[in-house]
Amino acid sequence: MAATPGTLRCPSCGAPVAPETRSCPYCQTALALVSCPSCFAAIFQGAKHCSSCGAGVSRAAAEPRPARPCPECRRDLAPVKVGSVLLDECLACGGVFVDPPSFERICAEREQQAVVLLASFPAPVRPARAERYWPCPVCGRLMNRQNFARLSGVIVDVCKGHGVWFNHGELQAIVEFVRAGGLDRAREREKTDLEEERRRLHQEQYAHALRGGASPVPPPPGDPLDYGAILSAARDLLKGMFHH
Repeated sequence: MAATPGTLRCPSCGAPVAPETRSCPYCQTALALVSCPSCFAAIFQGAKHCSSCGAGVSRAAAEPRPARPCPECRRDLAPVKVGSVLLDECLACGGVFVDPPSFERICAEREQQAVVLLASFPAPVRPARAERYWPCPVCGRLMNRQNFARLSGVIVDVCKGHGVWFNHGELQAIVEFVRAGGLDRAREREKTDLEEERRRLHQEQYAHALRGGASPVPPPPGDPLDYGAILSAARDLLKGMFHH
C-alpha cells in the first residue's frame, strides 16, 4: 500500500516510522528529527526528500579530515558537503563551522543559498549554553563575536584566519538576510556613516581654524563627495570579516 503523504520513513531502509521513534525497528538505524528548511515539517536526519513537500535535501557526508572540536561541546565536528561547499557540523548542539571561501560563496551565489536553505542540519539534542567567547575549532584562539554586516541581528563568532561559527539556525538566518538584500543595505549604511564622518571632520577643521584666527572658507553645502574613495574605504564587507 502506498504511503500517505507526510509519512516519515527511515532514511536507511525506507520503512514507515513514527516521529517519536529513536531507532528504526526494522534496521536499527539511529533516528533524529530535523526540520525541512522549505516547509518546516519534521523529517529524519539523512532523508533525501521531505515527506511533506517533496523538496530535495542536497547534502552528503564528506571525506574525513583532521579532528576539529566543537567550540561549545568539544566533540569532534562532522564534515558534510552541502551543495558545493564543505561545512563542519556538530551533531550534539547543531552548530556549523564554515571556512572563509565557503562562506563567501554562500553569500555570493543564489544557487548555493537555495541549497543551504533546503539542507537539513541536525537539531540540537541539548539546550544552548550561555553566550560567551568560543575557541576556534582550527587554531583554538578565542573568536570575535560580531553582528553580521552590523545590522543583521545575527551574532556570529569569527576567526579571521579560519572561518565563522554559527549556532543552530544562524547560517540559515544569514542566508535569508542576504537574499532579502541585507548586504546591499549594509553597504549603503557604511557609505552613509562615512559621509557623516567626512562632514564632521570638515566642521572640526573649520572650528579649529576660527579659533586660530584664520579665515577659512567652509565647504559649500552641496560639496560633492568622492564616492569612489568612500566605497574603497568601505571595502567588501565579507572580506573585511576575515582579513586583518
